[in-house]
Amino acid sequence: MVVENNVALQPYNSFGIVARAQRLVRVREEADLLQLMASADWRALTREAPPFVLGGGSNLVITGDVKPLVIKMEIRGRRLVEETDKGWLVEAGAGEGWHETVRWTLEQGMPGLENLALIPGCVGASPVQNIGAYGVELQDRFSELDAIDLQTGHAFTLNAAQCGFGYRDSVFKHTPAGDKGLGLAGRAVITRVRFWLPKPWKPVVGYADLERKMADTGITHPDARQIFDWICAIRSAKLPDPAVIGNAGSFFKNPTVSEHQCADIIARDPKVVHYPMADGSIKLAAGWLIDACGWKGRGVGNAGVYEKQALVLVNRGGATGGEVMTLAKAIQTSVYERFGILLEPEPVVV
Repeated sequence: MVVENNVALQPYNSFGIVARAQRLVRVREEADLLQLMASADWRALTREAPPFVLGGGSNLVITGDVKPLVIKMEIRGRRLVEETDKGWLVEAGAGEGWHETVRWTLEQGMPGLENLALIPGCVGASPVQNIGAYGVELQDRFSELDAIDLQTGHAFTLNAAQCGFGYRDSVFKHTPAGDKGLGLAGRAVITRVRFWLPKPWKPVVGYADLERKMADTGITHPDARQIFDWICAIRSAKLPDPAVIGNAGSFFKNPTVSEHQCADIIARDPKVVHYPMADGSIKLAAGWLIDACGWKGRGVGNAGVYEKQALVLVNRGGATGGEVMTLAKAIQTSVYERFGILLEPEPVVV
């Protein structure tokens, strides 16, 4: 194994923030990681802090040079594990691009992930964040994942229940509470993920933007490829391309409130965008809340709020992680003072 020193991280984070990793190792297969952990250098490399696992860097804000060892996950490969009359079991390496994997499943005639098209990042990060969009969350299509314990080197497999999925949440986002704690943040690295795509395929189109597409095109029974194309078009119109304008996608989670809280907000702001949830709570559109506070198009230093979508913070050129987080905190303060709601950021901050 070769550990690289003083590695520029700007190409590896979608915000395009300038920073460096003191030490970085590229993992292209499970054996690479096991070899590293068995080396004499492992203890020294991880003595002061657990390693930081880096995938596509699309859900990340770097606020300075990264001192812990950076493990860059580059495990590739996609395959159909099994097909039955009930569905397809598909596997992808943690280093595969998420959107490219969605496209590949459709090209292989295996629909089910189309609503998650054009979400940036790698496959390995998808269970960590429990990514979701347009009525589908990863947990709806998840089967199991393989991972390696960074303390013992043991490989293990987790099913959906063991992943502790929640709204943009999983066991991988929580640190262990004691030796027997369930959190796996900093403790394990995902190597492969398997998805279950059920038969018969059923479209998920109960979302305003998709309903608008059906009305505009007259296509009332779209196939999976049509939904994929629509979602790519919708996301492209709303969200900036990270290759052109640095960003981490949606920066804040959509908050949930009680019916009573929602009614109170509606009484003051009747136009607030809200969605009833199955458990009786109400989800509010964080982008609408931010826009209502006048943040769209504004910024702090070289970090700004995207003119077309207030939920997205962007790098206008040369932004630091500190500027991004200062802007984020200012937005949180504004929304809390007006609506009494504290927005929670989605990206990992290091």
